[in-house]
Amino acid sequence: MAEIVLRHLATASGVGDRLVSSSAGTGDWHVGERADRRTIAALQRRGYDGSRHRARQFSTGGFVGNDLVVALDRTHERILRTWARTEEDRDKIALLMSFDPDATGPDVPDPYYDDDDAFDHVLGMIERSGRALFRQLEPALRPRS
Repeated sequence: MAEIVLRHLATASGVGDRLVSSSAGTGDWHVGERADRRTIAALQRRGYDGSRHRARQFSTGGFVGNDLVVALDRTHERILRTWARTEEDRDKIALLMSFDPDATGPDVPDPYYDDDDAFDHVLGMIERSGRALFRQLEPALRPRS
């Protein structure tokens, strides 16, 4: 959800060609699979297309060439910090919710074992924090005059 929302924001702002983002999990159990049908449905209800997304696993090489590595919860953040080889890599890691000044907690909950409404709720959280993150990134993405 987060990658799709962020790419949508960049495209809608005319800087989609200047933002490189990709989604990856810390585990390998869903590699190559589509997003959960409820994720795709929640995205569709808000006008996003998640049909082409395929799961992949993050690797330590993911720190190279990325300016920012965003974790959705503290468990993933801890895993990423143990995978980081250098202090520079660790400095690239941030929690998505840390960009939202109105967030009620640090984690985006996993709605997998919940109902459809939970997917919509999580998408709302991702949209708010994604917009806040994008507001910080956008000035660097704008072409210099």
